[in-house]
Amino acid sequence: MPLVVINNLTKQYHKGGETITPLDQVSLDIEQGEFLSLMGASGTGKSTLLNLIASIDHPDSGSICVDGVEITNLSRSKLARWRAANMGYIFQTHNLVPVLTAYENVELPLLLLPMSRVERRKRVEVALQAVDLLDRADHYPRQMSGGQEQRVGIARAIVKHPKIVVADEPTGDLDPETSDQILALLKRLNRELDITMLMVTHDAEAAGIADRQFCLDHGKLVQRFSSAKPVLTATTATQGEAL
Repeated sequence: MPLVVINNLTKQYHKGGETITPLDQVSLDIEQGEFLSLMGASGTGKSTLLNLIASIDHPDSGSICVDGVEITNLSRSKLARWRAANMGYIFQTHNLVPVLTAYENVELPLLLLPMSRVERRKRVEVALQAVDLLDRADHYPRQMSGGQEQRVGIARAIVKHPKIVVADEPTGDLDPETSDQILALLKRLNRELDITMLMVTHDAEAAGIADRQFCLDHGKLVQRFSSAKPVLTATTATQGEAL
């Protein structure tokens, strides 16, 4: 069974007398350890889909099942606990707490989990080592470059050993050379740690590192490229390339 099963997902917004439907009965299966990228023009719903999968937002209809748990049916309190334990989020603007060190920023999500101080320290050190920043553990964000800050953000996203990591324009604020380094890091972590990853990007080259590439067009998810055999459901097969 796929790690993530998205079935007929619809999300609408109402603006004045207009109804906007960024996601229209979207269905998609994501396997454990896959790396997916998502492109599309501004306002097409890329971040909306990302936030639904990350359980930050709730669909109007349809379902999302992650590792056998239908998260769209969970209460708000249960969903918050589930998200704290199972989701990692990488932001475009890093979102580090400026008064906390790199170590403390990475440790922050672990404080929400029932875990000993010894276990937290082990997790944080392993995560910082994974992004080659263990020697910067006591540095504050102002003492680091943009690329280093983003690597701290990546360490924070993986420190919980989440089922899924979602990345919203993770290289959007970086120069080309640093962007290439961050993308190489994400791909390495995906392969070495078997992390399931979904990345939103405007950059076609960045999207190219993924196993499967999609774009959103008029509320539909369309596959652009796959380096692995896609998993099609009965629903998606009737839509041709639209998944």
